[in-house]
Amino acid sequence: MSYSFGFNAKLRTELPEKDLNKDKTLLNVLHPFLYNYTSYSSEKLFNPKNILYPKPYPVIELRDTVYYEPGNNKDYSSTQSRYYSIDTLTMLSSDHEKLSNKSRSVLDILGLDAETLGKRFISKKEIGDSTVILFQGIQVYPEYDEKICIFLGNKILFSPLHEVPERQQLYQNAVKRYNLLYKYSQDSLLSSFQKLDVLLKKYNIETQIVPKDLTKDIFYYRDHKLEPLNGIRNTYERNDLKDKFATLDRLFYKPNYLHPSITEIFIIAVTGVWLILFLLYLIWNFRNRKLSFN
Repeated sequence: MSYSFGFNAKLRTELPEKDLNKDKTLLNVLHPFLYNYTSYSSEKLFNPKNILYPKPYPVIELRDTVYYEPGNNKDYSSTQSRYYSIDTLTMLSSDHEKLSNKSRSVLDILGLDAETLGKRFISKKEIGDSTVILFQGIQVYPEYDEKICIFLGNKILFSPLHEVPERQQLYQNAVKRYNLLYKYSQDSLLSSFQKLDVLLKKYNIETQIVPKDLTKDIFYYRDHKLEPLNGIRNTYERNDLKDKFATLDRLFYKPNYLHPSITEIFIIAVTGVWLILFLLYLIWNFRNRKLSFN
């Protein structure tokens, strides 16, 4: 136990939580640039619903079945997806009640009639004395958006920060990633990959990443959407890095001060000592009572 406490204290001294979170944030921002090239063809990872930035993203997907023959013959049909922005309206709950009663004044503010609003309604929740309504906004076309490339179609965190809302992390990382791709100069992304190179060496991860080459690849595939992404030079030991951060999370936030191999022995020893002390107490108490009677 003393070894485990000492090890945990040493770990936090050599790698403060602030530094660990800084490393996690860098990996979370750069995560979509670091997949094995075969993963970039996965619709599960990369699809319009995973885009978080720029506005009007994120979006909601609506699927329609299109029939090619009269009579809705299901053998000749396909599914088409349409995407709509998710808009938020916050109002006092008292005003929301007026809306529920089809108050013309509130509906005019929205520019909607009651029937249209009903079709676009997604959800609502009460926060204090206010009501937050989510509703379907304008139709958007992610596949034709020039500023939506494959590197923005992913919102998975490599390693979430502890006790920070995940939604907040996802959005902030998406904004940083978008800025690196479209707002800042290429030197900014190059600098990020140079920091990544230092991080990988810090954690003893084998890597073949050359920051300059990877930066060049990212901007090439950003501008060539239809070209198969199979030449990106981002090779490193992905499983080793994942295991390292999983271990660090366990040591930081779920420390096991008793090694599994000695847990049973420790419990038996503690229980045995307690029983012996309890028996000695009973014997001592019995003798004292016997002497008092005499």
